[in-house]
Amino acid sequence: MPWKASTVMEERKRFVQEAKIGIISFKSLCQRYRISRATGYKWRKREREEGEQGLGDRSRAPRNSPAQSSPEVEAEVLRIRNEHPAWGGRKIRKILEREGKVHIPAASTITAILKRNGKIELAESKKREAFIRFEHERPNDLWQMDFKGSFRLLDETYCHPLTVVDDHSRYLVGLKACSNEEGLTVQKQLSRIFEQYGLPQRILMDNGAPWGDDKDSPFTFLTTWLMQLGIGVAHCRAYHPQTNGKNERFNRTLLEEVIMRNGFADLREAQDAFDQWSTVYNTYRPHQALDFEVPASRYEPSKQAFPTTPPPPEYDVLDIVRKTDSLGVMFFDGHKLRLGKAFRKKEVVIRPSKAEGIVNVYYYGKQIAHFDLRDKDC
Repeated sequence: MPWKASTVMEERKRFVQEAKIGIISFKSLCQRYRISRATGYKWRKREREEGEQGLGDRSRAPRNSPAQSSPEVEAEVLRIRNEHPAWGGRKIRKILEREGKVHIPAASTITAILKRNGKIELAESKKREAFIRFEHERPNDLWQMDFKGSFRLLDETYCHPLTVVDDHSRYLVGLKACSNEEGLTVQKQLSRIFEQYGLPQRILMDNGAPWGDDKDSPFTFLTTWLMQLGIGVAHCRAYHPQTNGKNERFNRTLLEEVIMRNGFADLREAQDAFDQWSTVYNTYRPHQALDFEVPASRYEPSKQAFPTTPPPPEYDVLDIVRKTDSLGVMFFDGHKLRLGKAFRKKEVVIRPSKAEGIVNVYYYGKQIAHFDLRDKDC
């Protein structure tokens, strides 16, 4: 090192004094003190302008930071974060870009602003594992439907949020504050959604009630109603909730951005909050899976309108039509065939297969059962 660490100030003072006396050349003096001539000139200049005080060490921090965000930018970042406390750097950057009020910093800079102001926790900045996304080609090809776990309201009752998301666009077609998870409640809410957006081609749902009872009886009153409307019914694979992944992810967003940050007096207040947030989610909130565009940019209502009453089933000339009793049981060729309570007092179609003794049962064009008439217990 050019100076001895324990006597830095003393060495600099002696150097400057000897340079003033000029007994030896400046070059030789710098060599004796093992410093460059540039450093020697620097200390002479500081002592001349500031006295011995100028020979002390100075902070290496820059006097100004050109890259540091302006107060205006920081204020806008914090404003958006305060309005949407669950949003991170990339979403906030998209909003700044859209509004065009201030210089647009990098997402990492916005994240640094949030951390510096105590607006973001370490857990929020951890990267989630990447996964492969799949989406249907067009809006309304598939909707994903689920109940977000219930939560208690201030009036001591419970809210059961029904969520319905379009697979292609992530557009939220339905967010309903329900008092229960019964089939009739879902039918009522879906009717309102269908009136507003039309009918989807298919709906993907879970395996529990009211979507489907179990493996042996996958149909319910609700799913038979959807079949009457010509909507395909699909269920997630058992123990694989990721099949309904977009809805699962949406439910987590709903929890983080709405439910955990508010207390609702009753169902009406919860629904009002859901309606306001639905507009933000669909038309304002940047969506990462859509390259930070909004779901409304990719969604349009279905051209298939919701009918006032379900259309009657269509039969082929060779179809064998039977009507079930109040227990969902019918008789065919001397056999008692059980279809389940979801099909009680319903007309179904029996079509013998090419294999002897095997018959398939259809409801509104969808196969719902398969029987082997050679089995005495069928």
